[in-house]
Amino acid sequence: MKTHASPPPALGLPELALIAITFIWGGTFLVVQHAVTVSGPLAFVAARFAVAASIGALVCRGQLRQLTKAELLTGMAIGVSIFGGYALQTYGLMHITSSKSAFITAFYVPIVPLVQWLVFKQRPRAAVWAAVVLAFVGLLLLTGTDGLSMSLGKGELMTAVGAIAIALEIILISRVSPQLNILRVTIVQLATASLIALLLMPVMGEAPPALSQTFILSVLALGCASALIQYVMNWAQKRISATKATLIYAGEPVWAGVIGRIAGERLPALAIVGGILIIAAGILSEWRPKRLRADGKAIAPAD
Repeated sequence: MKTHASPPPALGLPELALIAITFIWGGTFLVVQHAVTVSGPLAFVAARFAVAASIGALVCRGQLRQLTKAELLTGMAIGVSIFGGYALQTYGLMHITSSKSAFITAFYVPIVPLVQWLVFKQRPRAAVWAAVVLAFVGLLLLTGTDGLSMSLGKGELMTAVGAIAIALEIILISRVSPQLNILRVTIVQLATASLIALLLMPVMGEAPPALSQTFILSVLALGCASALIQYVMNWAQKRISATKATLIYAGEPVWAGVIGRIAGERLPALAIVGGILIIAAGILSEWRPKRLRADGKAIAPAD
């Protein structure tokens, strides 16, 4: 009698871990928005990721001696994309609400397959093209609520470009993390993001911030959150696909919207519709219908 292995649970430990950090990630938008009232964006990004890298280095200081060239280069590449995503997002939060920023950032979900196509020649499915169109309509509704002007302001545009950098980060993590030490790569990428922001401060004419209570507490809180988020992303995406991971990440703006509303933010009705469309686009971009075998039985789609 043949036995068949039972399929893995839909929500294993990697999936549950990503859901948890997605909730934490959603809460960071509001903290950043308050922090940039007392600090320049580059200074905050530099300090935030410096704290995160320091935490990682303390946790695995014994492993850093085994850092390989591949881990260094990989961590630096991911760190560049992290810097681009978070720096642009932080700049954007100086001009738009945390709820709107979170929904626009979610634009990276349907962008992931397009970036994979452009960089790695993986042609998107028809559902992905439909998702991109849906997400773009959602983006217009979300950002064009001022008299239905349907135009991208400075904050919206920076956040949307930052979403593309985050898409590249997700893809890089999924492609390289299975072969490398997660902790060492995480430390390098966090340190790289911090160093780039620090070096760009004089170039952009940004002065060091005053060490106010708001700045210090925000940096410490988000430094801890960033270390946890990046490590869990690397750990979980070593065990599940980028497809499943990005689908879970699509829930991040929902948490940000809930937290923003508790804090008193109110999005117009059309903006809420736009946010819903962006989330729906993320889900659609990862949808894979089951195929039928010759005997009529369904074949589970590839992950």
